[in-house]
Amino acid sequence: MGTIKLKNIRTFSFHGCLEEEARIGSDYRVDLEIKTDLRKSALSDELKDTVDYVLLNRIVEEEMAIRSKLLEHVAHRILDRIFREIPSVSRILLAVSKLNPPIGGDVEAVTIEMEEYRS
Repeated sequence: MGTIKLKNIRTFSFHGCLEEEARIGSDYRVDLEIKTDLRKSALSDELKDTVDYVLLNRIVEEEMAIRSKLLEHVAHRILDRIFREIPSVSRILLAVSKLNPPIGGDVEAVTIEMEEYRS
């Protein structure tokens, strides 16, 4: 097994329960870690034998562009789509952070983390 990590994927998205968040948007950060078998690609040096991190990034960006009230909901969509589109992924660890959240305090970010295994 091996690990592929995409760190600090930055998006501007419109998630949140407040109507204002849907209108003005906010900055987000996504960290993604997947487990997959990297032995074949390590030997072949061929993209077709690994998980393409360009595809992983595209999935994150496309799902982050779809408005959700809760970070948990958008994270679930990302997890679901990766498992559906990339059969070789066996485990995903995902963190979605809203930067400077409007919660009435000096808070840098609110982060949810989800970990799922292929069933």
